[in-house]
Amino acid sequence: MHRQPFKKLLLIFVFPLVFSACNFNSIYKEHVVLEDEKWYKDEAVHFEVEIVDSLSAFDFYLSLRNSTDYRYSNLFVFLMTRFPNGNMTRDTIEIVLADREGRWLGKGWGKLKQNDVLLKRELHFPLTGKYSFFIQQAMRVDTLEGIHDVGLEISKVDK
Repeated sequence: MHRQPFKKLLLIFVFPLVFSACNFNSIYKEHVVLEDEKWYKDEAVHFEVEIVDSLSAFDFYLSLRNSTDYRYSNLFVFLMTRFPNGNMTRDTIEIVLADREGRWLGKGWGKLKQNDVLLKRELHFPLTGKYSFFIQQAMRVDTLEGIHDVGLEISKVDK
C-alpha cells in the first residue's frame, strides 16, 4: 500500500484550515469540558483572566459546544463578573442554538456543534488586574444534558 501520497494530500488541505482557524489576537482562550455532558444548575464554570491593558479594545466571546441530543433550541446563562476591585456584575444571556425549523446553528460535523457568541465588541476593561468570570446555566432544569463544554475568548482588536 502507498499511503505517502494520501498523507501529503491530507496535509495540503488540513494544514491551511488549522492555521486559518487560529486567532493570533487572542489574549485568552479556554474551554471547560462538562463531565458526561451534564451541567448542573448550581455549578458555575469559572475562568480567571489577567488583564494588563485597560486602554486597548477587546472582543469578548462565549463559546459553547452542544450535542445534537440537546433537547432545547436555546440556552440561557448567567454571566457573573468579579472585577479586580471586588465589584460584581451579573448578566443574563440567551444563546440561540437552532433555527425555527430545528436546524442546528454553529459549526461542526456529526453530533457536536460549536457556537461562538460575540458578547461585546470593542470592550474596554476599566481596570487592570485579575477578572473572574462565572458562567452558570439558567434553564429551568436541575441538570441540563447535552452541553459538552463552555469556553471564553478575549481577543485584542486591531485598529
